[in-house]
Amino acid sequence: MQVNQGGVNSQQNNFYVQAGPPVGWPQRVGVVPALASAFQDRAGLRATIETSRTRHSGAVSTQVLTGGGGVGKSQLAAAYAIEAARDGVDLLVWVDASGPDAVVAAYAQTAGRVQAPGGGGSDAVVAARALLDWLATTERTWLIVLDDITEPERIELWWPTGATGNGRVLATTRRRDAILSDHGRTVIDVDVYDEPESAGYLAERLTAAGAPHLLDTGARPLTTALGHLPLALSHAAAYMVNEAVGCAAYLGLFTDRRSQLDAVLPSTTDSRGWRRSIGATLLVALDAAQACEPVGLALPALRLAAVLDPAGHPDKLWTDAAVVAHLSRHNPAPDRGVTVSRARAAMRLLHRYGLLAHDPRTGPRAVRVHALTARAVRETTPPAELEAAIQAVADALLDAWPDPDTHPDQAELVAALRTNTAALIDNTAGGLWYPDPPVVLLTLGDSLLAGGLHQAAIRYWEHLISVTGRLVGHRHPGMATLWLGLADAYRHSGRTAEAITIEEQMVADRERNLGDQHPNTLSARINLAASYWQAGRVTEAITIEERVVVDNAQVLGDLHPNTLTARMNLAASYRVADRHAEAIELAERVAADCVEVQGDEHPQTLTVLGNLASSYREAGRVAEAIPIAERVLAASERTLGEGHPETVTARANLAASYADAGRITEAIPMLERVINDNGRVYDEAHPSGPNARLALAGLYWKAERTGEAIATLERLLADSTRFVGEQHPQTVKLAAALREWKSIVSGAQP
Repeated sequence: MQVNQGGVNSQQNNFYVQAGPPVGWPQRVGVVPALASAFQDRAGLRATIETSRTRHSGAVSTQVLTGGGGVGKSQLAAAYAIEAARDGVDLLVWVDASGPDAVVAAYAQTAGRVQAPGGGGSDAVVAARALLDWLATTERTWLIVLDDITEPERIELWWPTGATGNGRVLATTRRRDAILSDHGRTVIDVDVYDEPESAGYLAERLTAAGAPHLLDTGARPLTTALGHLPLALSHAAAYMVNEAVGCAAYLGLFTDRRSQLDAVLPSTTDSRGWRRSIGATLLVALDAAQACEPVGLALPALRLAAVLDPAGHPDKLWTDAAVVAHLSRHNPAPDRGVTVSRARAAMRLLHRYGLLAHDPRTGPRAVRVHALTARAVRETTPPAELEAAIQAVADALLDAWPDPDTHPDQAELVAALRTNTAALIDNTAGGLWYPDPPVVLLTLGDSLLAGGLHQAAIRYWEHLISVTGRLVGHRHPGMATLWLGLADAYRHSGRTAEAITIEEQMVADRERNLGDQHPNTLSARINLAASYWQAGRVTEAITIEERVVVDNAQVLGDLHPNTLTARMNLAASYRVADRHAEAIELAERVAADCVEVQGDEHPQTLTVLGNLASSYREAGRVAEAIPIAERVLAASERTLGEGHPETVTARANLAASYADAGRITEAIPMLERVINDNGRVYDEAHPSGPNARLALAGLYWKAERTGEAIATLERLLADSTRFVGEQHPQTVKLAAALREWKSIVSGAQP
């Protein structure tokens, strides 16, 4: 975790966000699953749903479809979504609701799309709340689908409400908690097909495939044996079509396979028998797929898909070298090497047999596996094979991760990579951590921070530390890296004291265990110095940074990213310590090196250029500072987005330069926007808030807006007293300034 120290730490908001282009209606957010072949309309169930909807006239109609895995809840919701889109609903949002973070992310994206007031910042939680406010009052028609709720108690705050009668919510879940029926929500049980629906499905599916002759006397006994479970019927129909096997013959295969599954999926673990039905149909289909070209790759390919997020993963993973290498190790015909084309063919083979769904039009969620299918695969896979699949997928996810991953055009891909990486953590038994935690786990934490999702990053690192301790023990060598990730998240959210406590311990441990010049020791020192810097302990930060710059250059070279970070941080510390000549000289060299190594719009390059502009400004060279600060802000808005934390930092730096140049009327609204943005990203105690508010008070004073200046300073003094105490130097300085300003105002009055 290498930390880049900013110049003026600031962040995002909306009150001063310029209006974007008019919203184009209709808007569609998320990917609605395609309807399965021979989709059954389920008229009786639909009538129940529509009856419940009529009870909500004038308010948001909310139905929760609940039932076991594979009964078709999501397909039913998809049918409603497709109909709503066809009928011209203004806003349609399909949300993977498997966790609150996913819901918040989808809502935040939607808030930006509809230009919900207050939803343009980089704080996803604030943007999500802004969307809920917009939904409650808009005259636009909308449908929100919350698919696969797994933690109903944790999404209770995120149910859309309102009284306009223009909106509707559909949710799907396997849970039946009482909380799901709170606040007027209607819970509707979705069970398996009835007998006519099962018969209708088989008839339509086989007829559409040009194989009506496969509907023989075994059809009715087969649907009964499969328990009328839609997902099991889908597996069976795909097999029969591909293998030209009739219902009676398939029933014989199924019965044999079911008996073999008694040991691995005993009935005592599944009172309805659904998992066993899925497992049986799965193995029948796999037998056939394994014999098809590319021979022998269907099973290892399905094991790869089963450890990923059921909501979908990018199909580019199937062309990755790690996936190809994994399939090569499981290739039963070594004389025929596994190529990229054969790896992709294995994925398409699974699609043909109904074991996964591949739709390239859906982008980063192009490949989906039903959660129940994936679970059956994982539960029947030997542990060593499962861990090998997880390792291969971890490497493929890392290869797919863009660097940097903060460009708005990459948002959907990055969101998919995050949820798929999180799925690996849930599915491993601990092998993922040997010999070290894979880099992709660290990348996920860094990605959350880079995206301004500070609280989500804290939750992620805390969860990862807990899982690591439980699976491989708290003494695992990789645990130190995870603690440093948590410290980094604490620092970014303003919890500096907690960050320092962790980092001081990590530096001591690494010096003792690895030596003074080990790259990991140097990395830990960089982080500690950044926290000292943020806490105002600049002299201590400089002492560490000067040593780290020398050591990094010796060990890694002058142009290594870690060395560039260390030099950049040292330049920022020199500036804060009023050593302007040294700060400028060093920042100029680092800026040139960053442009050469990383390009002129890489986030690290923009950070060091922002620091250089601040150094020019504080040295009185404002005319040189302004064009650089303007360039950094424009590039940040273009590459990161207007509400990204680094963009807001750039905006704060430009405001400071305008102020020093006497362009007060331009600086004030810009800094007001920065302060609003800070409040949406950081905790109240984060130093970014006081710094920007103190600067704004000074601008008000210069603009002779003395009442606003004094009021701002009074609030700042009260906060400083509350957070750091009455005797803290910062509080004492603020109190003295406030007394002076009040005295001047009092003396100026007649």
